[in-house]
Amino acid sequence: QESFDNAGLLVGRRDREVTRILVSLDITREVVEEAAQLDAQLIVAHHPVIFHPVKSVIDGAPTGEILLALIEHKIAAICAHTNLDAACGGVNDCLAEALELTEIGQLQQAGVDAQGRPYGIGRGGTVHRPGLSAREYAAFVKEKLGSACVRVVSGGKPVQKVAVGGGACGSMLEDVVAQGCDTFVTADVKYDRFLDAKALGLNLLDAGHFSTENVVCAPMVRWLSEEFPGVDVRLSEVHREIYSAI
Repeated sequence: QESFDNAGLLVGRRDREVTRILVSLDITREVVEEAAQLDAQLIVAHHPVIFHPVKSVIDGAPTGEILLALIEHKIAAICAHTNLDAACGGVNDCLAEALELTEIGQLQQAGVDAQGRPYGIGRGGTVHRPGLSAREYAAFVKEKLGSACVRVVSGGKPVQKVAVGGGACGSMLEDVVAQGCDTFVTADVKYDRFLDAKALGLNLLDAGHFSTENVVCAPMVRWLSEEFPGVDVRLSEVHREIYSAI
C-alpha cells in the first residue's frame, strides 16, 4: 500500500469466526445494514472505512455512524485500497479487461511481488477497435462501465493505445504520455488537468470514481470464494453509484 493509505483489518476481533462475507466498493451505513440482515460477520471493501484519523466514534458523524453500526452488529471490516489498485489482477487489471484492452502492461511499475509479478498503479493496452474518436470511445466506456456520465476532452488523436487508472489518477498524465498512450481513462479529474491533457495532445476521459473501481468487486467475490470454499461470499446489492447525471 502507498504510505498515505490505511488498508487491512480496520474493525473487528481477529479471532472471530467468519462464515459469510459481503463484498462492496465502500462501507456505507446501508452496506452495514445489508451485512447485518445477511448475518455476515465480515465486510471486505476497497475504500478504507477509516482513512483520516478519527478523534471520536459518535452518532451524528458520518464515519462515527458507520463504525458504531459495525461494532454494534459485531461485523468486522477489511479494506484493500492502494494495494488492490497496484496488485496483479487488481482494480486496474479489472478495468483494462472491462474495456477489452489487449497487450496489457504496467503504467507505473513499483516493484515485484512474491510470485514474481510486477505491481504498480495504472495499466496500458491496445484498444479493441482502433481509430475511434475520443467522443466515440467515451460512449463505449460509458456503456461498458455503466457510468452515470463520462467527461471527455479530445487531444485530437484517434484512440489506439489506452491507459487506465481506476479512481483519482489525474496526476499521471505525464506518465501516460511517456508510455506512448493517446488516451487515458480515469476519474475525479480537476479542471486544470483537462487543460493539460489537451495541450499534451491526450484524449482524457473521466468515467467516475465508482465506475472505474467497482469493476473489481465481482472478481473479489470469486477470489474469496475460491480461496475459502467453506465461506459464503456475496456481492453487495444495495451499493451503487451515489450520483446521477442530468
